[in-house]
Amino acid sequence: MQIGALVRRAAIHHGPLACLTEGGRTLSYADFDAATDRLGNALLARGLVPGDRVGVLLHNSIECIIAYYALAKAGLVRVGMNTREALAEQNYKLADSESRAVIHGGVEGLEPEIQIGWDELCAMIAGGEDAPCAVDRALDAPYRLGYTGGTTGKPKAVTLTTRGELSELSAFLTDLVPGIRRGDTFLHAAPIAHASGAFFLPALVRGARSLVMTKFDCAEFITLAQSERATMTFLVPTMLAMLLESPGIDDADFHFNRIAYGASPIAESVLRRAEARFGRIFAQTYGQAESPMVITYLAPEDHDRIGSCGRPFTIVEVAVLDDEDCEVPVGQTGEICCRGPQTMACYWNRPEATAQAFRNGWLHTGDVGRMDADGFFYILDRKNDMLISGGYNIYPREVEDVLLAFPGVVEAAVVGLPDEVWGDRVHAVVSGRAELDPEALLAHARVHLARHKCPKAIEVWPNLPKSGANKILRRTVRDRVIAAQGGQS
Repeated sequence: MQIGALVRRAAIHHGPLACLTEGGRTLSYADFDAATDRLGNALLARGLVPGDRVGVLLHNSIECIIAYYALAKAGLVRVGMNTREALAEQNYKLADSESRAVIHGGVEGLEPEIQIGWDELCAMIAGGEDAPCAVDRALDAPYRLGYTGGTTGKPKAVTLTTRGELSELSAFLTDLVPGIRRGDTFLHAAPIAHASGAFFLPALVRGARSLVMTKFDCAEFITLAQSERATMTFLVPTMLAMLLESPGIDDADFHFNRIAYGASPIAESVLRRAEARFGRIFAQTYGQAESPMVITYLAPEDHDRIGSCGRPFTIVEVAVLDDEDCEVPVGQTGEICCRGPQTMACYWNRPEATAQAFRNGWLHTGDVGRMDADGFFYILDRKNDMLISGGYNIYPREVEDVLLAFPGVVEAAVVGLPDEVWGDRVHAVVSGRAELDPEALLAHARVHLARHKCPKAIEVWPNLPKSGANKILRRTVRDRVIAAQGGQS
């Protein structure tokens, strides 16, 4: 099965129904199929050949989604890019992936030989050849390249295949959003270039409408969700926390029956407030670039399992392994590892890193966690983010959860600053309400945390630096703190 064939079949099954809405524009399923054909043919006519890598650097829009599936039909390999990144970061990804072309919304200084700006993109969508575009590719050939978050070094490109894409689709329809159907409206509020885009294909094959926000804004989300009677959405925990602080949230007339969330841990206090407002409709998904969106999921009825990221998706095998890749006993801590058809094929042009990630047949996630007796998994933190203070292991996430439980805190990052006596000195940075009092927050932390885990100081920033996937960049926070202290800690 080709991804383009799913688009063509959806046009047959749901032709006149609304497929995509953005602002005042709507495309039917038949319109979307035809637009992706025209653009796919135009890209090949522009000199690209199947297998070429093509960067897509576009904000959320109808055109962005058309570009994604035109590339699929034309046998071209999409390279995921982030409009929030600096030019140097964008050119790094284009060079690293050996992209021949880039489709962009008007960015100066990009380096590939073929540049397709916004005006040309729109002209190609409108004027490309109207014949079906259907270039087949092998199931295990590169379908798209996605980049890791770069939280521990230069981002690496993960090679994702058609087999992996179909597996992700099956996992979503089986476990995460099994009830999606005709008549549903999926509100894309998060970046389509990242997690939210994964929900377009499940909506497409089931005949649901995708409603696209060009960028996330709490007031617009509340208005749009009500007026368009949105039934499903995906939010990262930070977005959810911001929504709960927004004026009008309590009086809004929502129609959601499923809200998926993921990409970063969620504080129990945020989840409980969200369930009180929206109902028990939340489904968590845990994955990473190397196994996009699909490792474990926590169903709405299992949200009494505080701190759990859920059980494995139906198509995935998950285990907690020690440093010798032996499975640890139930309840003990180790590295969460997985295997299944959804994982990447390899890191692009990085055979040594691929071999390290896939030791003994398991994809090593780099996440420290445990499994309970009922098969639910719990993530403690990133393996590389653990702090050691006075000989004690400290997982930043545990401290962050306590800080996020304080009223008005929306984001938190806990880092270790070098200390001659303690090794790591626990330091916290938070954002949230303007009137946040760091001393009151510190007093709250002292009540709920052991002394060695408690931050020695807390700073309040307007917002915290994040990756393109909306993950807080602890390393960047740490670097900024140290720089602000003049290099001293």
